[in-house]
Amino acid sequence: MTNPAGRTAMPQHVAIIMDGNGRWAHARGLPRSAGHRKGVEALRRAVRAAGEMGVEYLTIFSFSSENWSRPPAEVSFLLDLMRHFVRQDVAELHRENVRIKIIGERSGLAADIVALIEETEQRTKSNTGLTLIVAFNYGSRQEIAAAARDLAIAVRDGRVAPESITPELLGSYLATEGIPDPDLLIRTSGEQRLSNYLLWQCAYTEFVFVDEFWPDFNRETLQRAIAEYLTRERRFGGITAQSA
Repeated sequence: MTNPAGRTAMPQHVAIIMDGNGRWAHARGLPRSAGHRKGVEALRRAVRAAGEMGVEYLTIFSFSSENWSRPPAEVSFLLDLMRHFVRQDVAELHRENVRIKIIGERSGLAADIVALIEETEQRTKSNTGLTLIVAFNYGSRQEIAAAARDLAIAVRDGRVAPESITPELLGSYLATEGIPDPDLLIRTSGEQRLSNYLLWQCAYTEFVFVDEFWPDFNRETLQRAIAEYLTRERRFGGITAQSA
């Protein structure tokens, strides 16, 4: 894929906020659960398309730490969707050489979900294709606070000198340690905010907001977002020759 200037800098890492399942269902007179089911189908399309297009890392926001405030029936349904995804989709993703990493707080989750998460990561850890990062029970402020806490413990125990603390060192304590920061973040449904998602990692990420609700997301939506990304000049706080 090329941009109007002829560049071919495909984003290495794409992050997605999958938004609009409930509104998609409401617009059709369906229960919210129907939107979530369709959202899983959209996720399958996105993973397949990203892999085929050469994206190396795809991070998706599947369940936030704030989602616990939703009605209990909906929370239960979302947790069951996670169980279903692991039991039904992981085998196929494994056959397609996808490596899966799941980030987010695990304490407080049902024991069977924690076991499924650990089994999934172990099963796919040696795969060399697309890396799918699933943010589940995840909140970025909580992630940063946990990293700061762990770093403070390391300082207290004499393993880290306070003067050696850098952004890179703190970043190594995050759940995404070893994963490049997102080049492109896509949010569906027309909303334009991060919602406590990858706040540290998205410091220099390009944002593309699309109007489609998540259940309507497909390969063409991804291609359009990447085409928009390819028109951007990424300066990382500096200047380019064109803007000098």
